[in-house]
Amino acid sequence: MGSANEYNRRDIFKRAAGIAVLAAAGSPLLAACAAGAGGSDNKGTKSSGYNLTDAKNPFGVDARAGLEVFIFDGGYGSDYAKAFEAVYAKSYPDAKINHQADKDVTGKLQPRFNAGSPPDVIDDSGNKQIKLDVLVDSNQLTDLQPLLDAPYLDDPTRKVRDVLMPGTLDSGTVKGKVYNLSYVYTVFGLWYSGKLFREHGWTAPKTWADFIALGSRIKAAGIAPLAHQGKYPYYINVAMLDMIAKQGGPELMKRIDNLDPTAWDDPAVKTAMDAFYQVVDQDFLLPGTNGMTHTESQTAWNQYKAAFIPCGSWLENEQLASTPADFEMTFMPMPSLPGDRMPFEAIRAGAGEPFIVPRQGRNVAGGLEFLRMMLTKEASGKFAQTANSLTCLKDGVGPEVKLKPGTQSTVVALKAAGANTFNYQYPNTASKFDEDLQNASGELMAKRIGPDEWIKRAKESAAKNKSA
Repeated sequence: MGSANEYNRRDIFKRAAGIAVLAAAGSPLLAACAAGAGGSDNKGTKSSGYNLTDAKNPFGVDARAGLEVFIFDGGYGSDYAKAFEAVYAKSYPDAKINHQADKDVTGKLQPRFNAGSPPDVIDDSGNKQIKLDVLVDSNQLTDLQPLLDAPYLDDPTRKVRDVLMPGTLDSGTVKGKVYNLSYVYTVFGLWYSGKLFREHGWTAPKTWADFIALGSRIKAAGIAPLAHQGKYPYYINVAMLDMIAKQGGPELMKRIDNLDPTAWDDPAVKTAMDAFYQVVDQDFLLPGTNGMTHTESQTAWNQYKAAFIPCGSWLENEQLASTPADFEMTFMPMPSLPGDRMPFEAIRAGAGEPFIVPRQGRNVAGGLEFLRMMLTKEASGKFAQTANSLTCLKDGVGPEVKLKPGTQSTVVALKAAGANTFNYQYPNTASKFDEDLQNASGELMAKRIGPDEWIKRAKESAAKNKSA
């Protein structure tokens, strides 16, 4: 995700999730499965040695053991992790901390997983992340249940799982077990410039009909109505799949996540896709956006060349260098269609930026403790100030933390949504299907296929991967 879930962060949650890299990440990791097998024989602390009644050191951390932290250097940067490392160093001053940051998670870490020597904590995000299902299937990850059942540092009478935002564990759950902590609470939707809209007298649309009508006015003003990160169709899938979710409701989403091929026969899918295709058919796209990276399209948007862009809430931090001071970055949900089963205020929201603790890390106990420290009020506040985004900690940002306009607008949107938040899980649990869907969307946005063919390809991929 160019940044956070480029995805899952990118992402849900992720970018959380740009283009899948299974061809690079799959077979070698599967071949390494034997090296990772064996239950509790980690090089670090054994799970049988945990004492979850010990609020100070539940995982049995060796105070002198080094800790290696690898961070996806995307939209949130990596400075926030240095703040977390400083928190860890307060408790374990004799532990040498090795901080690394890079955008190419697969390129840097796949060889190390294969060799049985991965880092102790990994922010496995971006469009070159190693997919969660690949890691789980090759038995590379530590089950995070001990972390969730451990005492919460700020209030040991509560467990860690009790202080997490709703849905935090969904994106990290595979086959009933939790394997990643999705730390950043991300919202997804459309973004626009408050300054641009105010200067032109435009009002953010709540219905799709108003969106199309406004798009015609925007186009007449010499501005493209919509830009998107064409090289990474994950982003435009967020917009399209959100419209499908709102039209069809939670039950249809569940069927899509479960790779039910008949889900794509639901009338809600065609209604949403026919409506969305208007942006292509009416030439609303920024010229060249189909071939742009996330930063290229987002920078063009910052230059007022396009009115709207789809993205997750890592956008503001990712674009700090190119966003004008008076831009007034503002978030909005996807506009509504007639007959939607969810209200306009409903938004895709959930935890992204997945952190994992490899089973073969040298300091598994330290990795778990690092994640526990990340969930303190202190660490959550440091992240909000450093990375301009919210975390998965309930009430994790106090009034002393000053948020930028875009992040503040996501807080407003979350309050308006209330219980009407949703999230898809297939990008984490069915990465090959996700890849097929992204490829189809790239063809759709380039006008090489239409909505009916897109639906046909989605259905065929669901059937193929359901039986795989």
